[in-house]
Amino acid sequence: MKTLVFATHNANKAREVEQILGGQYQVKTLSDIGCTEEIEETEPTLEGNALLKARFVKERYGFDCFSEDTGLEVAALDGAPGVHTARYAGDDKNPEANIALLLRNLDGQSDRRATFRTVIALLMDGQEILLEGACPGSIANAKRGLKGWGYDPVFIPEGYDQTFAELGDVVKNQVSHRARAMAKLVDQLCS
Repeated sequence: MKTLVFATHNANKAREVEQILGGQYQVKTLSDIGCTEEIEETEPTLEGNALLKARFVKERYGFDCFSEDTGLEVAALDGAPGVHTARYAGDDKNPEANIALLLRNLDGQSDRRATFRTVIALLMDGQEILLEGACPGSIANAKRGLKGWGYDPVFIPEGYDQTFAELGDVVKNQVSHRARAMAKLVDQLCS
């Protein structure tokens, strides 16, 4: 089994990616390689942040790796929270506060269209490759469901009437932005 270093401390993301990869790869996190630092996401785009994190791991630890940055882009909010998705309600990255702020900002809005977008930066064999996955959908009026994490209780993927938190991991890992980006990563790794 091949090992991939995923430039994240988020165990939920690593677990999700490992499930998407179907056991073909062992996914190691920053913690697994002894990196205890939090890599600051200072770039103004998802692409920039993904590259910044992957380059940090390659330069400091020498591993070929991949990194991702994900943003929730809401039409009625001019694409916000976007690159600030994890820190929408503050630097403490509190998902409950993020959801509450999002729902407040959408109060009274009839246009609830949104897109989750994931950009993966793969640094391997001296190359830098960017891959993207997107999942269009909408924002629910209130939190629904007990599964998932982050914005899952309020994001309804296109073609469904349930949130990611109601649909659960099996469906989410087939249709999500991260699943679509990961499919491109797997294609890239296997080509």
